[in-house]
Amino acid sequence: MPAIRTDGLTKRFGAGVVAVEDLDLVVEEGEVFGYLGPNGAGKSTTINVLLDYLRPTEGTATVLGYDAQDETQQIHERIGILPEGFDLYDRLTGRKHVEFAVDSKGSDDDPDEILDRVGLGPEAAGRKAGGYSTGMGQRLALGMALVGDPDLLILDEPSSGLDPNGARQMRELVREEANRGTTVFFSSHILGQVEAVCDRVGIMNEGRLVAEDTIEGLRESVGTSSTLELTVDRVPDDLSLDDIDAVTDLTADGNVLRIAVNDSGVKSEVINRVEAQGVTVTDISTEQASLEDLFAAYTTEEVTA
Repeated sequence: MPAIRTDGLTKRFGAGVVAVEDLDLVVEEGEVFGYLGPNGAGKSTTINVLLDYLRPTEGTATVLGYDAQDETQQIHERIGILPEGFDLYDRLTGRKHVEFAVDSKGSDDDPDEILDRVGLGPEAAGRKAGGYSTGMGQRLALGMALVGDPDLLILDEPSSGLDPNGARQMRELVREEANRGTTVFFSSHILGQVEAVCDRVGIMNEGRLVAEDTIEGLRESVGTSSTLELTVDRVPDDLSLDDIDAVTDLTADGNVLRIAVNDSGVKSEVINRVEAQGVTVTDISTEQASLEDLFAAYTTEEVTA
């Protein structure tokens, strides 16, 4: 049973605005799924429909096997939510916030243990949230989402406002939750964070799901070039790789050859060709296309048209 499933999900607003169109999405139990897209792509609308904050115009959605519109209470009892633009109560301490979440869910969690998991120690836990930095507030909201050992975490821009150390801790927490069997639905525009933590990603553009795969699978689908870097004892004067179709570029920088290829299967042929010139290859490395490159490929007009 998928943790999240949508079939033909569509949400239209007034004046013919289509926020989400014919969305067929599957998020499997136990995986960390990154949900990406530029502003206005339909990410937040999708989440709001899953949580029954919005009703779909057409189609269906299920969360943990429950109908997202007809079985809302059952869903909310088993999920944790870190919403974008959440509000904290300035006059309440961090501990009081978590105690409130514990009481609301009827769980037996230790608030101090939850706060410690998200990097808020006793001193911070006893402070009023009105004096928290943006990053501390983000950690507190995540701690509240972890109350009750949820089966599914829905995180909307969870790294917003975090410094590099906080972002690293966020990634570690996400992986820890996944290792415990929790499904994590991770919506973010910080692509490096997504690439570092997600098992699969879905890319939304103009309300439509334009890609859904592992990052490696997206690379193969798009045919985005990777770069083979060869450190050599000398650069041959007449090296040509034009007859190898998968080679798209060749440059030399000192004793390093940078060769762009769109098929990893030709790397051995490229290396053999270089060595046939009487050159000694002393080091080999590969630089894969980044998630930023793939995101651009799937969301530019030229590719999605």
